[in-house]
Amino acid sequence: MGSAATFCLLCCLALWSGAVGFSGGEKKTTTGEIHSKTSEVGWPGYLYTRAEGRCTPQYWSSGSEAWPNIVPKEAAISKVFGSRVLERYEPSLTLLDATQRNDDVGGSAFAKLVKHASAALLNAYARDGFPYDSWEVKVLMLQALVSEEAAASQAEQFEQANLSCT
Repeated sequence: MGSAATFCLLCCLALWSGAVGFSGGEKKTTTGEIHSKTSEVGWPGYLYTRAEGRCTPQYWSSGSEAWPNIVPKEAAISKVFGSRVLERYEPSLTLLDATQRNDDVGGSAFAKLVKHASAALLNAYARDGFPYDSWEVKVLMLQALVSEEAAASQAEQFEQANLSCT
């Protein structure tokens, strides 16, 4: 009976403090979204979940989900996309490194291309209904290496596909 009383006491304290979010407490953010208190405390996803951004390079580099077995994180992009990428990228650049890049904003179109092409390739393998097949991502990536303009255009298309995927 002592452990049951302790359990009840802990439940009452949690409800009293509002940490569990059953008190109806909601918070409006600057963008107008409503978040429950459970999201602020970092409780498990079964209480509050958001599937936003499951296809972005940041998501894939965060380790939130296991990578498809066909493309390991440590794979060099030259092994995945073909040796032609060595004209623009270092031989040691891996898929994980490509998704972690942050030099694509205001930087080279080729940096943005490899970042979003890598995420698009992962999405092609892992997400049903992704607009590109894996072979299409590889071909489009290689075709975009011809110029800065082609790289910028294709990187934008990959980025839009990655952002709109669910």
